[in-house]
Amino acid sequence: MKFGGTSMAGIERIRSVAARVKREVAAGNQVAVVVSAMAGETDRLVNFCREASALYDPKEYDVVVSAGEQITSGLLAIALQAQGVPARSWMGWQLPIDTSDAFAKARIGTVGTDALLASMGAGEVAVIPGFQGVHDNRVTTLGRGGSDTSAVAVAAAIKADRCDIYTDVDGVYTTDPRIVPRARKLAKVTYEEMLELASVGAKVLQTRSVGLAMKENVRVQVLSSFTGEDAPMADTLPGTMIVGEEEVEDVERQLITGIAHDKNEAKITLTAVPDKPGSVSAIFEPLAAANINVDMIIQNIAHGSRSTDVTFTVPSSDLARSIETLNQGREAIGFAELVHDTRVAKISVVGVGMRSHAGVASTMFSTLGARGINIQAISTSEIKVSVLIHEDETELAVRVLHTAYGLDADEAA
Repeated sequence: MKFGGTSMAGIERIRSVAARVKREVAAGNQVAVVVSAMAGETDRLVNFCREASALYDPKEYDVVVSAGEQITSGLLAIALQAQGVPARSWMGWQLPIDTSDAFAKARIGTVGTDALLASMGAGEVAVIPGFQGVHDNRVTTLGRGGSDTSAVAVAAAIKADRCDIYTDVDGVYTTDPRIVPRARKLAKVTYEEMLELASVGAKVLQTRSVGLAMKENVRVQVLSSFTGEDAPMADTLPGTMIVGEEEVEDVERQLITGIAHDKNEAKITLTAVPDKPGSVSAIFEPLAAANINVDMIIQNIAHGSRSTDVTFTVPSSDLARSIETLNQGREAIGFAELVHDTRVAKISVVGVGMRSHAGVASTMFSTLGARGINIQAISTSEIKVSVLIHEDETELAVRVLHTAYGLDADEAA
């Protein structure tokens, strides 16, 4: 069971989490719990580091920012004990959760389980701080949002039947229910679909955690932490299971699983780039060296002028660095002008059923065209088609595509 920052935001909520864990224990389950820091706490600790020094040591930064999860893991163990449930906390270095040496953004290598499994076998609930590990006897952290990854890694290591991730949504929907009230909650989603949805704007799970679940074949369930006071407990309601393709019945029948949107995109166009071998690598190698992820790429065909325009997208947060990097390499690239636009959005349709059905892309293009929505760029994978449009048309595009692919529920949620 993994609980995020909003679930751990204060003693009353921690008591509520303890009651939920107690029910799982009463049902006969052995339980390990991974917790995040209290909502807002990690931001507070990060700001302390920045105030202390703009050029802080990442090793000491990890000591500071890992403290939030240490506090909530201890508090949850105390709350469980107060409710009559044997429990103890385990720090990342005690198990140990061994990681790489990339402090502040470490990757998990191995998770020690001998002491943990012995404790759980003796009837204790294990409470583990998310986001933290150890390398060469120093505390490490996994990067923001890393608690989801911690939970999946622990679940894989102890061969858990399931990894339940409690979040502020009650499952994975066909699209954002705030845009389309008729969006449906999905009972099951494949790892591949969830990876694509997470990478193109669906903020339900961290992409790294889904990738790890897929690699280790960990069944993940997304559940809501919150329901109204009079509503049934959230975990008595069905969430969404994220599983291997073999668990999804008749995977070909459901053509499209979901539609995601992302407004955190910026478009860059370089005009009059010389049309010769090596010119494209001169653009993208410096961007890669600056750790800037490029998404959609269009190279227009040259018509006799021996030059071409190259258009691509980057995350909005990387736009300024991208412009600086490209201008520094202007002489080597040889472009005439750099034009950028932040008023764009990426719309993606995702579904493993695409592999065996033709016409998914044409349905997307004709549906958008019928509503006068202009497509500025296109990218595809085996189970995804993404287009770039003007951001003002995002909600309209999501609604009309949701209907066109037959995803609308019979009744509004």
